[in-house]
Amino acid sequence: MITHADAATHAPLALETAGLTKIYGSGHLEVVALRDASMAVRRGEIVALLGPSGSGKSTFLLCVGLINPPTSGRVAIGGVPLLDGPRASTDLRRFRREKIGFVFQKSNLIPFLNAVENVQIVGELIGHPPAVARRRAMELLDELGVGARAHNRPTQLSGGEQQRVTVARALANQPSLILADEPTAALDSRRGRQVMELFRDVAHEHGTGVIVVTHDHRALDVFDSIYEMEDGALKRAPSA
Repeated sequence: MITHADAATHAPLALETAGLTKIYGSGHLEVVALRDASMAVRRGEIVALLGPSGSGKSTFLLCVGLINPPTSGRVAIGGVPLLDGPRASTDLRRFRREKIGFVFQKSNLIPFLNAVENVQIVGELIGHPPAVARRRAMELLDELGVGARAHNRPTQLSGGEQQRVTVARALANQPSLILADEPTAALDSRRGRQVMELFRDVAHEHGTGVIVVTHDHRALDVFDSIYEMEDGALKRAPSA
């Protein structure tokens, strides 16, 4: 029987970075936030990124999320070379909008829109007709178990429900890659694990590469691969 791990080994790359270095300032004020960081994530794979505060995890996400380009090193997403140092090969804003999903510690849902509208707006921003964007939004909310809350605004949702809507929003553009920065920090252990398992299911079932920055070591069994970062240096943890 072919396992998920076997299939993932042969899946196309969702993300490939080579030698990412990010330096802020210069001279005696120079700070090296990333040091030669390389990572490969395949479609359908969920990866944990661990490390103490200030180790460079968020800087790494900003680089691979095409928000803050590296000083040097390369980034390719979905097999498309995008960055060679600060030099971009395409319109990064458009590529980010169409091919990357983001989930943060806070849901950052638009407060005056209900759940389905918060997801629908992503489809409209990438050019889908409103009816098509709304249909996909409802399908995603149903799949993630919050379809019954589609017409509730964020303040009417629990923390776990808000994160599920946020994951639906991240999936609305059918991304190659989802980046999640401490998505369970505001949740209790039970709901936190549910969200981690949700990310695993999203990766495996949608064929999306998922990177989750987390301090929660209780749910590491959910992940296919684990990377650790310290003082800007990235290394892959050995398999159990």
